[in-house]
Amino acid sequence: QVQLVESGGGLVQPGGSLRLSCAASGFTLETYAIGWFRQAPGKEREGVSCINSSSGSTVYKNSVKGRFTISRDNAKNTVYLQMNSLKPEDTGVYYCAGRSDYCPTEVADVGSWGQGTQVTVSS
Repeated sequence: QVQLVESGGGLVQPGGSLRLSCAASGFTLETYAIGWFRQAPGKEREGVSCINSSSGSTVYKNSVKGRFTISRDNAKNTVYLQMNSLKPEDTGVYYCAGRSDYCPTEVADVGSWGQGTQVTVSS
């Protein structure tokens, strides 16, 4: 079965850090661009970051630039999102999604979603 599974979420205080993982099963992640998305309570899902497959180039939402870092470990078939200096407005369910042709940065770029992982930033 081809799927992406998110993990690594949790409860963290403002200013803290978390590392999210997006693990692939049933296919080789290396040939896919992977995007991270999030959905805050009562808000629409939005793109946060994306990493291309071949070039490894990255894209970030303005509000997370300098705080979040996306990376990939092809040997582990996993993409990571390192989140530092977390803010309450980063709270939400985080999802990853892949495309073989371009970097998914918009919800419309994604055909199906996984379960996501909950991130809560609160004191």
